[in-house]
Amino acid sequence: MKDYLPLNDKDFEMILEKARVPEHSVRFMAAMSGGQPFLEGPYLFFHAEDWLLAVGYPIQDPESSYCPDEFDKALIKARRKAKAQACWAICPSLPERIQEFLVDKDQFYTLTVGESVPSKLSRLCEKGAAQLTFETGKEFTSAHRRLWAEFTGRVPLKPNVRELYARTEDVLAKCPSLMLLNAWDQQGNLSACLLLDTGPKDFVSYLLGAHSKEYYLPYASDMLFGEMIKLSAEYNKKYIHLGLGVNEGITRFKTKWGGQPDLSYEMAEWTEPANFTDDLSDMMRSVAQMPHVSMTREQFWDSLPPQRPFTLVWELEKDGRKSWIGGTAHFFCYSFASSLSRLFEKVDTVIFEGPLDQDSLDGVAQTGKSPDQDSPRLIKFMTPDEIKKLDRVVCGPRGFWARMLGTEDPNPADAGYYLADTRHWFAFFSLWTHFLRRHDWKQSVDLEAWHVAHEMGKEVLSMETIKEQLETLESIPVERITDFFRQCGHWKKYINKNMKAYLKGDLDAMMGTSVEFPSRTDTVIDRRDKVFLERMLPHIRNGRCAVFVGSAHMFNLQGMLSQAGFKVTKLKKV
Repeated sequence: MKDYLPLNDKDFEMILEKARVPEHSVRFMAAMSGGQPFLEGPYLFFHAEDWLLAVGYPIQDPESSYCPDEFDKALIKARRKAKAQACWAICPSLPERIQEFLVDKDQFYTLTVGESVPSKLSRLCEKGAAQLTFETGKEFTSAHRRLWAEFTGRVPLKPNVRELYARTEDVLAKCPSLMLLNAWDQQGNLSACLLLDTGPKDFVSYLLGAHSKEYYLPYASDMLFGEMIKLSAEYNKKYIHLGLGVNEGITRFKTKWGGQPDLSYEMAEWTEPANFTDDLSDMMRSVAQMPHVSMTREQFWDSLPPQRPFTLVWELEKDGRKSWIGGTAHFFCYSFASSLSRLFEKVDTVIFEGPLDQDSLDGVAQTGKSPDQDSPRLIKFMTPDEIKKLDRVVCGPRGFWARMLGTEDPNPADAGYYLADTRHWFAFFSLWTHFLRRHDWKQSVDLEAWHVAHEMGKEVLSMETIKEQLETLESIPVERITDFFRQCGHWKKYINKNMKAYLKGDLDAMMGTSVEFPSRTDTVIDRRDKVFLERMLPHIRNGRCAVFVGSAHMFNLQGMLSQAGFKVTKLKKV
């Protein structure tokens, strides 16, 4: 049950009368999205299922100014009334609360009706008119389908724009204010076509256009553009809304005809939490276990992101011999290859928690996918609503708006499979890492260091066997994983926080409240610290050794190494 009031006919007419952007064409937007329009203050919203689209251009007198804070207040109220979680907003400038979710930034272009068309362009229109027949219509014929298919198959388009083309025929039938401007050649072939919306009182919206290469005739698009200007004048419109700049080529075409930059445009996409009150631990503690990423060396090098200095590193000195120990992030969004190469110039041996070769990683993954009959299945500990929420956070929004705005995950994880048919720790790492990868956390500090060490011909050792690591993974409590999943609405905020802390080398800021993270247990961290110290000591005593452990281990290991007689010095960077 939603708490907003549906619009009546009077509301529809008021909105169209005061429309300022194409998204105010309320009947067109409702037909295109399938969403229910409603108003919150001077702002228009569309809602269906669990999504909400906010149009942050106030529906009021044109001279009224936009205020981000006022829009945000309306947005919060609308979200609460719609009970939506998958949210999109477009507006001149995003409110501070959602600025971190910016996904697009552009500018609207408009063309004033009544201004004279440059003589050069008029001549192009005349040349086009001499070889083409112009008409307006609403019927989307087989010729339109062929033209749309040819155009969308030939021209690279953003997913949201492609969605508009795909739904043209359906929306034309539902929205009386839409019309087609057709240019036919002398053989009756459709050479070019524009889709316009005449619904708003003051302007015509130029929604889509296509021209044929198969039935190409020069100046067809120019002729239709000229006819659009004439038609807008006949409809007593003040201006033509040309939409966004999109790219340099499209902007050039619009400005060629006199289009001028108008309102600025920003878009945000985010998922609102339902009722989350708990904090999560930070990213670096997240994967205190070995990753199960399957990645060849070529794929790994090809996927390296921009470089950053490696800062979470300590120098260990005893009896004049130096070694180093670094806190890793098993998954991250930047590369540290240059820093690691500099560090490895000073060492002969590089030690990791466990084996990171492909066969070992594949073996861990295979074990995770092959649970014993009595292995706990996470699906038994979560409600359908909790699973639905987890799936939404892991895979992101789906459906019409996600496709239209280009944010739908093309390869969503099957949360149901992982929760029902894999070991509990494998389900946790699989869904967590899918979420991270969807937010461009596609790298691993461990794997990068492992590859760099091998490339530089260093001796590479492991402190644990695969068997020991699997025993640790099995010890992660089911309850900690399900609690972590229930707090998934805070995941994005926390990876942003921990990315900044990790890049600064600020261990305290990274750790935060660590107790919620599934792998932050005595078995996973504290007991293994003793094992790690015992097994690294012979190597770091000899010097010229670099050790890599999960960042969470460095809380204890700093003191333990000092007690073992080492001078432990935190470095600013390598």
